[in-house]
Amino acid sequence: METVGITLDQVKLIVAEILQLGARADAFTRSTPLLGSVPEFDSMAVVSVITALEDNYGIVIEDDELTAEVFATLGDLQDFVNQKMAS
Repeated sequence: METVGITLDQVKLIVAEILQLGARADAFTRSTPLLGSVPEFDSMAVVSVITALEDNYGIVIEDDELTAEVFATLGDLQDFVNQKMAS
């Protein structure tokens, strides 16, 4: 059974574009830590990434849903978006 949702590459592309990471993002995997590990990933970047995800995937993310766990790793962010898309 195929699941419909955002792929890891799609999440990586959005994060890389927002943070202007260039080729650095090529090495990112599901387990790549984000918040607190990527210097460019600050509070303004979080807002920009969330806005891009909402705009691109037609989801609405409420402020109270945003926790550090959502941004712990690239895979955690992907899982969160897929949960939002499924609901």
